[in-house]
Amino acid sequence: MRVLLLGGTAEARALAEILYAAGHDLTSSLAGRVTAPRLPVGQVRIGGFGGVTGMRDYLTEHRIEAVVDATHPFATGMRENARKACAESGIALIRLARPGWAEHPDAHTWHWADDYDAAREIAERWGQRPFLTTGRQTLPFFTSAWAGREVLLRVVDPDVEVPTAWRVVHDRGPYAIPGEVALMRQHRIDVLLTKDSGGSYTAAKLAAAAQLGVLVVVVRRPAQAAGVTTVDSPEAAAAAVALLPGS
Repeated sequence: MRVLLLGGTAEARALAEILYAAGHDLTSSLAGRVTAPRLPVGQVRIGGFGGVTGMRDYLTEHRIEAVVDATHPFATGMRENARKACAESGIALIRLARPGWAEHPDAHTWHWADDYDAAREIAERWGQRPFLTTGRQTLPFFTSAWAGREVLLRVVDPDVEVPTAWRVVHDRGPYAIPGEVALMRQHRIDVLLTKDSGGSYTAAKLAAAAQLGVLVVVVRRPAQAAGVTTVDSPEAAAAAVALLPGS
């Protein structure tokens, strides 16, 4: 079966290995926002499709029979484009969405926000030295408002422009709790601002914050699209593909 797998997440790479081993004609599509991404097995394309029309044309041209959307939980644009393109093309769409942190043992102690502006305002009320881990695409919500604050920012790629008072750490997960504790202590962090990415790759910061008594502010996930088959693990996604006609 010709399968298009969207996303460069750890779950997408794990799913690629399963589908590739099962003999599917697999192509993984990465957004291209990271300079040196971890590549999955099989064929890989990098870059956008050009909206719904471009994706629909790609699906037709490459005779794609199924799409698995394993993009980041906050990649709402690509997720909606995939939903519309598959609906217009009559192609099966499966959404692989890793579990969020709402069930985390410490979730009841966190401050939850509906958007980045609200999260920033909460963090301002409760801390002076924030650890910002919401991703480079969210920086416009913080750079001007926090130009004079001692912000610790963690990003994968180094090419970001931030205020001179900020400190930038270039790193990517998975992270370990001792390293996160040491990082927060070094920079005297008193509030952690993150988003509900879920999974285990970046969860160590939450345990470190609890250990140090650092306040945690979490941006809630966007709602899932109705009517799309959704699973929460690579194994479940592979099983869903196996049940499709022609698989």
